Amino acid sequence: MLLQTVRPNIVQAIRAFRVDDLLDAARDMGHHFLYANLSDAQTKQDVLEGIAEAFLFPAHFGKNLDALYDCMTDTVNKSGVQQGFIVVLEQLPDNAKFDREGREQLLDVFRDAADFWGERKIPFRCFYSFQ
Repeated sequence: MLLQTVRPNIVQAIRAFRVDDLLDAARDMGHHFLYANLSDAQTKQDVLEGIAEAFLFPAHFGKNLDALYDCMTDTVNKSGVQQGFIVVLEQLPDNAKFDREGREQLLDVFRDAADFWGERKIPFRCFYSFQ
C-alpha cells in the first residue's frame, strides 16, 4: 500500500508521491480525494478561492482561514460518517504576495484539521507543493 509508511494524520510536502498515485490510494481505501491545483494563485485570497472552488465548498464560504477550517472539519463531520481524506494542494504560491508566513498559516489550518480528524480516529493526510 502506497501510504503505509505515512502517518494517518499529517501535513507534509508531496515529495516523491505522484498525484495520480495518491488518487488511486484514496480510491483503494475509500477515502475522499480533495485536489487543488493552485498554479494560477498569487495571493492568499486566490489560494482560498482556488481551494473553495476545487473542493466544492458551499457558496456561503467566507474565504478566510476560519471558514476554511470549518469547511474542512465541522461541515464535513456533520454530513455523516467519513472513512478518511487525502488532500493535495499543488503549486502553492511562493512570492511576496503569499509569503512564508501566509503559507504556514494556511498549512496550520490543515494541520488543525488533521488533528480534528485524528481525534475522531479518521485518517487525514494532506500533501502540498510550492510553485
